[in-house]
Amino acid sequence: MAEGISFSHYSVLLNESVDALSPEKGGIYADLTLGGGGHSLEILKRMDKDGKLIAFDQDADAIAASKIRLKDYTDRITFVNENFRNFASVLENLGVEKIDGAVIDLGVSSYQLDTPERGFSYMHDAFLDMRMNKDASLSAYDVVNTYDKENLKKIIFEYGEERFAPRIAAKIVTARESKPIETTFELVDIIRSAMPDGGRGGEKHPAKRTFQAIRIEVNKELDVITPAIYAVVDSLKPGGRLAVITFHSLEDRLVKNLFSTLANPCTCPPSFPVCVCGKKATVRPVTHKPVLPSADELSENSRSRSAKLRIIEKI
Repeated sequence: MAEGISFSHYSVLLNESVDALSPEKGGIYADLTLGGGGHSLEILKRMDKDGKLIAFDQDADAIAASKIRLKDYTDRITFVNENFRNFASVLENLGVEKIDGAVIDLGVSSYQLDTPERGFSYMHDAFLDMRMNKDASLSAYDVVNTYDKENLKKIIFEYGEERFAPRIAAKIVTARESKPIETTFELVDIIRSAMPDGGRGGEKHPAKRTFQAIRIEVNKELDVITPAIYAVVDSLKPGGRLAVITFHSLEDRLVKNLFSTLANPCTCPPSFPVCVCGKKATVRPVTHKPVLPSADELSENSRSRSAKLRIIEKI
């Protein structure tokens, strides 16, 4: 991490998510997305000296910055510089069988968005990167310059929910025939050129959806959610809770459906008078509808506006 850079991240739905966990004395909790350390700090404040926190982040910058921010609690924290998809194996290696609660904030950190050289933002000109783990092999440059037109179209349409995906994919492929597309602003100009006049409607930026799609592909963001949630639920003690914060419809739909399946796994036809499949619920929903940011939070942080919090409790 460059000297003097602060890994900033407004902790969305902070009190709502930590209140749901109700950190107890001597409990073991996990923050699967450490980021700027906001949720971790609030959990630590509410525990006594016997409490333990396991904090994951695949971004080494987040780990380095949070070690400073959380320096008063280092004896209670285990920092894990890995993707949370490795949750189960990490707990096994640490000799931890069960935990009391966990939080997952699926948002991109403000540091990653606002640090130009990370290449996440369409608002800063930088090399196309978008890797949350800077040691990962696949970057946005690779996606933009090596994926064929059909694959690009599929990613932009499915992950960005972008109706102009065919036009954008075609423009990208045509542009890179002359030279590689290297920077965020080069990509923004190509996306803009693919838009019919007025095609973006009321949205603020024409590249928003495409950048989201490429970022999801680079970091395989949707692929890791399901196995991680299953691993967390398996590790929870009875009464332990999992709080998940999502930021776009793809994530939220995935989490909502998975929570529903865990709470009602029966596969018997509705016409059966009794269950014969034998599948029993492992969790109960704490929130039947997602918790949304308050008006005060929205006034402080506009990036919170799409956030949704869903909570389940282990039976």
